[in-house]
Amino acid sequence: MGLETLFGKPRVLLGMVHLGALPGSPRWEGSLDQVIEAAVQDAHALAEGGLDGLVVENFGDVPFHAEHVPAETIAAMALAVVSVRAATPFPIGINVLRNDARAALGLCAATGAPFLRVNVHVGASATDQGVIQGRAAETLRERARLWAAAPDRAPLVFADVDVKHARPLGESDLALLAEDTFARGGADVLLVTGSGTGKEASFDDVRRVREAVPDAPVLVASGVTDRTVARAMHEAHGAIVGTWLKRDGHVGNPVDPARVRALVAASRG
Repeated sequence: MGLETLFGKPRVLLGMVHLGALPGSPRWEGSLDQVIEAAVQDAHALAEGGLDGLVVENFGDVPFHAEHVPAETIAAMALAVVSVRAATPFPIGINVLRNDARAALGLCAATGAPFLRVNVHVGASATDQGVIQGRAAETLRERARLWAAAPDRAPLVFADVDVKHARPLGESDLALLAEDTFARGGADVLLVTGSGTGKEASFDDVRRVREAVPDAPVLVASGVTDRTVARAMHEAHGAIVGTWLKRDGHVGNPVDPARVRALVAASRG
């Protein structure tokens, strides 16, 4: 199953639902209902504006656990994903920050979400959470086990290549990292980001990844705006957009429906 099978088209434009702080995190404010209500409102804005799908992530849980989030985070995310799925007509992915692919797989299994994002899938990276190691072997084996009865329904793995807020340890050549992530790590879709949240990705990097693994679907996954989205749709297989779609372009604000419509219109230019 590839992008076209999942989304019905070969190039896609996805949005982000950044969940507020969940139970147990330092910024938790005591009401999961409010967190979910805000998530559903953002999802409605993304769907009604014409996007093709979205990713739900526990963005408000800073500082993040490196690799294993607690049970209360998974439970809260499950409730949020179910509510967002009920409110939107398109595919929903899951990213459990900072890098808990096993939790994301569990959430996909429980909620029916058809893809997950993994920030460090292969190799190792120095991050603000410390050193994070890729666990492609464990992730793909767990996916095979969980969907043994229906392998055609297994979720796609969207994996970052040299992810934002991180520095690779060991191999640093982007083309080789892309090859390892796709060919050896078994990722289904590759993501190219800038240096941080909302930071523009280099289109030179996008071309290098596409040339290194021409069979891999590649998405631009940070810093896309109404000025660059048409180029992203042309030079890659689409984009994941978060920060620019928020009110005033501030990542902590709700999704702005007018910005969603403007992005979709610009993507057709």
